[in-house]
Amino acid sequence: MRLLLPVTQNEKVLPDDVALVSTTDPQGRITHCNHHFVEVCGYDYEELIGKPHNIVRHPDMPPEAFKDLWSTIGRGRPWSGVVKNRCKNGDHYWVLANVTPVMADGKPVAYMSVRLKPTREQIRQAEALYARLRAEKEGGQPRIRLHAGGVRRFGLVDLPFRVFRLSLTQRLLLALGGVVAAGLLPAAFSLGLAAQAASLATATAALAVWFHHSIDKRLQRCTELAAQIAGCRLTSEADYDMRHPLGQLMRNVWLTGLNMRAIVEDVRGEVRDIAAAASEVAAGSRDLAHRSEEQSASVQQTASAVEQINATVHRTAEAAQQVAQVGEATLATAERGGAAMGELAQTMQGIDRSSRQVHEVIQIVESIAFQTNILSLNAAVEAARAGEHGRGFAIVATEVRSLAQRVTTAAKEIGALATGAVDQAAQGGQRMTQSKAVIGEVVGSVHHVDRLIREIAQVAHEQRAGVDHIGEAMARIDETSQQNAALAEQASAACDTMHARTATLQRAVQIFDQAR
Repeated sequence: MRLLLPVTQNEKVLPDDVALVSTTDPQGRITHCNHHFVEVCGYDYEELIGKPHNIVRHPDMPPEAFKDLWSTIGRGRPWSGVVKNRCKNGDHYWVLANVTPVMADGKPVAYMSVRLKPTREQIRQAEALYARLRAEKEGGQPRIRLHAGGVRRFGLVDLPFRVFRLSLTQRLLLALGGVVAAGLLPAAFSLGLAAQAASLATATAALAVWFHHSIDKRLQRCTELAAQIAGCRLTSEADYDMRHPLGQLMRNVWLTGLNMRAIVEDVRGEVRDIAAAASEVAAGSRDLAHRSEEQSASVQQTASAVEQINATVHRTAEAAQQVAQVGEATLATAERGGAAMGELAQTMQGIDRSSRQVHEVIQIVESIAFQTNILSLNAAVEAARAGEHGRGFAIVATEVRSLAQRVTTAAKEIGALATGAVDQAAQGGQRMTQSKAVIGEVVGSVHHVDRLIREIAQVAHEQRAGVDHIGEAMARIDETSQQNAALAEQASAACDTMHARTATLQRAVQIFDQAR
């Protein structure tokens, strides 16, 4: 036997009028348990279903009790006894267990267990019995044993109690034998017919009294109990003596009522839960239908708005396409402007070079005029030395000097103009360089703007495709919302039908009166 831990020795008392119900297969695996069983033992359904029933076995229980249990129910007989079970957290609870085999073709195919709350006296007696079993087992001298939920003694001490294990037929034969012996005994002693008749009458009266108390009253009580069960009055109490054959019949009839009571209680509880769930589902379905209708209206409004957005996005996409085309034209114009500015810069550079060359020529002219002026001065000196012969030459020298002076003056003026032109050409070249840089930046900006416009056009195209998809999705959502509304109405109708049938089932089990 496996030992389940922990064990706290803290008792968990069962509530009054609560039945713990479970069913097992022939191998002792749990196939069903009610919610009371789950709440008391502390395990979840998943931890119980399909598991061996000894998952709730307490280590304080003697193995002899379960050996007797399986030996009894294995022969197709019910078993009853007070059992100490273990909770998942280690606590324990006492139950009055009633195990009934489910028979098919003379063999047990399943077992149904119904556990009730025992009295404190029953718990005290069970603890004393189990302690005695353990003590005698440890001492090696067992004097009692368990049999069919009861206690038997070993050896000759048990011989007087065998009379309780006689069948009803055997008991009746013994009683009739006693009557016959009472009738024959006076004749054996030659007491006469009067004594024989008196003895026979006394034995017959004793037989009648015995039959009335031992059989007739028990049969009457058993009939009353069966009548109560037939009248749907499921009681949880019955007085019976397991040593009497009719007591066993009484116990079986009582177990029938007990099992029916457990089943009816479970059905009632499940029906209440189903009815509550059906009401919640019906209310939820009606709410869902209402919200689906509202959602459908909202979807239609949204679809209309999406159509407007779609038209706007289409216009935006077309405008973005036009802007992209204008951007391409602007980019081409900016590029041509940049090229023209480059050519103009080259022309300004040529003008600057020509101005510098003019300045150099003017300097040459000034040098020639200076030398001419010197030569005219030298000619004037020589003409003065020549006297009258050099007068005409002096006049020419004077004119030449005057012309050289004018040339020098003109060359200076032209030089000044050329210098100004060179300075202006240099400034113009600098400004042209700056303008070229600015035009380059403008061209770069136009390129960036062109890229942005292309991206905007692409995004607008994608938005148009996205809005088209949204429109299609909204149409599908609207169709789905309408289908959901129809399904919600069907679910609500189904819940109403289930609620009505649940009410019918409730009325069907209300006939079982469980009043004690």
